[in-house]
Amino acid sequence: MSEEYLSQARFDEIIAGFPQSSIAVIGDFFLDEYLILDKRLSEISLETGIEAYQVTATRKAPGVAGTATNILRSLDVPVFAIGFSGDDGHGFELRRSLQDLGVNLEHFSVFADRFTPTYTKPMLLENGRETEQSRLDAKNRMPLQAKHEKQLIQSLRAVIPEVKAVLAIDQAKDRNCGVITDAVRAELAALAEQYPEKIFMADSRDYMGLFKNSIVKFNIHEASKLFGIEHPNSSAEFVTNLSWKLFEHYHKPIILTLGAEGLQVTDRFGTSRIPAIPITGPVDIVGAGDSVMASAGAGLSVGATLIEASIIGNVTASLIIQQIGTTGTATRQQITARFDENRNLLNATILVSDHPSSANR
Repeated sequence: MSEEYLSQARFDEIIAGFPQSSIAVIGDFFLDEYLILDKRLSEISLETGIEAYQVTATRKAPGVAGTATNILRSLDVPVFAIGFSGDDGHGFELRRSLQDLGVNLEHFSVFADRFTPTYTKPMLLENGRETEQSRLDAKNRMPLQAKHEKQLIQSLRAVIPEVKAVLAIDQAKDRNCGVITDAVRAELAALAEQYPEKIFMADSRDYMGLFKNSIVKFNIHEASKLFGIEHPNSSAEFVTNLSWKLFEHYHKPIILTLGAEGLQVTDRFGTSRIPAIPITGPVDIVGAGDSVMASAGAGLSVGATLIEASIIGNVTASLIIQQIGTTGTATRQQITARFDENRNLLNATILVSDHPSSANR
């Protein structure tokens, strides 16, 4: 092995700093509501003749921005939540769940004219196994009021001096209907210029092209869509070229998630392929991207390099995807053990490429 990109001692040093860091998570906090339906108890409705599923248990957890928050808290990172819920039962459950995690909710708002965004996930229980059924989504589809935007921006400005990093997580498909509106996004870009010593990271399903001055996390399909590429593939050549295009577009570090192929990360020092840790048995990829966002952001907030932080992201994701039908968590003890098991593999297989001439113009 010619170079060890992340030693065990350095790994331990980085994660030891997590409790002394602090991160603001701004974005769309959903309630993930799991309804456990016992197939053996199903009844046929006398009125409609349709099968009536019987709910025998429920699970509730913060989702989307709440997923990243949950992972940060499981890694002992202090978190300020900036977002909103509705003034409804789901909002109460969401706020209580965040409070139970020890999240600072001083700047988490309650807007009576909004839904609490909720993913309701019926899980059909048969023969001891849960299978997810068609999901029920409750989202806000009207633009956020200007007064609410102003309140969110004021909260962001108030929190910035107290944190080392800001993670912006934009889930709303309808533009300006979630937390990360055009005005909030512009404020994030301005604050990133004002506070260059702080880490700003962004993740967005549909509006990543509108972010500026932030480290960005894409999956390969989202990144390809940005450039109008209709048929992406996972070949090394395609991914490397795509990564350089992203870097030239943003002029900020890039994290490109590749599923089972791992991560491609790019900054001014080069582009690197970081492999995924091989996993056997059932996996649930929900939350994998959030785990990379959260744990890599935590690493960067305490001085890790992009490669070091991204290795930690991959290690964390390998634990999250093994937790089926729930919002996954990973403790510092767990990621330490997983890294120790795979350190030689990770360090031996990282591929680093220097800037091509087009990126050094």
